[in-house]
Amino acid sequence: MNLAQADIFGTIAPPTGVPTDAGAFIGGAINIFIIIAGIAVLIYMLSGAFDWIISGGEKERIVKAQQKITNAVIGIFIVIFALALFNVIATQVLHIFTDTGGGWQINLPKIGP
Repeated sequence: MNLAQADIFGTIAPPTGVPTDAGAFIGGAINIFIIIAGIAVLIYMLSGAFDWIISGGEKERIVKAQQKITNAVIGIFIVIFALALFNVIATQVLHIFTDTGGGWQINLPKIGP
C-alpha cells in the first residue's frame, strides 16, 4: 500500500475542549461528583435551618428540622471521609491516581509508544 492509498480518507482530529485522555475525563467526573455532593449537603442543611426558622415553636417541626441539620452534618462527614479514603487507597496504595493540584489524573495503561 502506498502513501496515497493510506491517506484516502484523511485524518480525524480530536475535538477541541474535550479531554482526549480517559484518565483526565474520569478524574474530572470524580471532581464534579464531589462538588455536586457538597452542594447537595449544603442545600439540605439550609433547608433544615429554614424549616427550623418557620417552625413557629412547634415541637415536632423543630425536631424534624434538627434531624435534617444533623443528617446534613453527617453527610458532610461521609463525603469528607469518602474523599480521604478514596485518596489514600487510589493514590498511596494502588498508585492509580496522581494528584495534579487541580484534580486527579488517572494513570491508565497505554498500548503502544
